[in-house]
Amino acid sequence: MLDRLRGSLSGVLSSLGRGAAKVVPSPTAWTLVGTLFAFVSFFFYRGDRPLLGGLMVLLSGFFDILDGAVARATKRTSARGAFLDSTLDRVAELAIYLGILVGNYTSPALVLVALASSLLVSYTRAKGDALGVNLAGIGVGERSERLAVLIVASFLHLVGIGVLVVAVLAIVTFAERTIRVSRALAPKVAPVGSPGPVPS
Repeated sequence: MLDRLRGSLSGVLSSLGRGAAKVVPSPTAWTLVGTLFAFVSFFFYRGDRPLLGGLMVLLSGFFDILDGAVARATKRTSARGAFLDSTLDRVAELAIYLGILVGNYTSPALVLVALASSLLVSYTRAKGDALGVNLAGIGVGERSERLAVLIVASFLHLVGIGVLVVAVLAIVTFAERTIRVSRALAPKVAPVGSPGPVPS
């Protein structure tokens, strides 16, 4: 849902990308800035300051969008940049959930389920793409939605509930993507009674 919203704001993002490229033209540098804010969120969550933690997650997500806009504005899109962006996104998620875990907002088991299921959502998309099955936009718990839930929950001082919602969304999305890939890659079985291949 949020990815579709991002598409409707492509004009605004293009302007932001051109402006940011004038300051720092490297998309990877902006990716690193987003990751840095995720690490800063760790310290705020650990220090029982969820509102500031949520703000850092919001900034991390913003720069995660900005790096792509800069890459398009400077025509520096590449497989290397896509790999670094995706990998550092996972590192950022680890930092955020580790801060929530240390901050003791909810049970460690629930944090682990939310983190593991979130990583599985990303894994299924990467594996699906590698096998030729496009999973972009499939599922209600993509990364943008999961971060949005954590941000809102943090602003409301309801981090534990946010983690629970993320876990549910991620599990549902993981199941949906697994089913989608399994169906797409299922071997085609000829109907009973249909003629077999004609021998040469």
